[in-house]
Amino acid sequence: MDLAATIRSVPDFPIAGILFYDITTLLKNPIALKESIDRLTGQYQNAGVDLVVGIESRGFIFGIPLAYNLGVGFVPVRKPGKLPAATIAESYALEYGTNTLEVHVDAIEKGQKVLIVDDLLATGGTAKATCGLVEKLGGQVVGLAFAIELTFLNGRDILKGYNVFSLLQYDT
Repeated sequence: MDLAATIRSVPDFPIAGILFYDITTLLKNPIALKESIDRLTGQYQNAGVDLVVGIESRGFIFGIPLAYNLGVGFVPVRKPGKLPAATIAESYALEYGTNTLEVHVDAIEKGQKVLIVDDLLATGGTAKATCGLVEKLGGQVVGLAFAIELTFLNGRDILKGYNVFSLLQYDT
């Protein structure tokens, strides 16, 4: 199946000059959604994954069914103040300022093999911060999986040394 054909391109969103790749059209298509999850599962079914970590919030969409298919647990990484128990945090730079992500301190055990999932790889800052959280807790990042990668933003550069996989790549 041509998954790219199910992605809607929205010009000038969220600001003028940006071409936004909208996954909601893929998600509403049952065949495309199943194909996406099946391809991600196939990519990691023999990778020895112990946990899937999903990045808020669209990483949850792909991460939970992937964890289910792999027969492993799911851990959410969230924005500050969203998790109810003790957390650790990792901040990362944005073009104008910083952002922070958190995970529960007991979410990952030392030595667990972790797959990080999100909908989009752009500049890589969010994914890199999530790697930092996993590694602070003693987890081993075995891969980072994305539905879409904007290759022209060079997000893989900040993720050198990690195994990065994306279902779809866009170069503009």
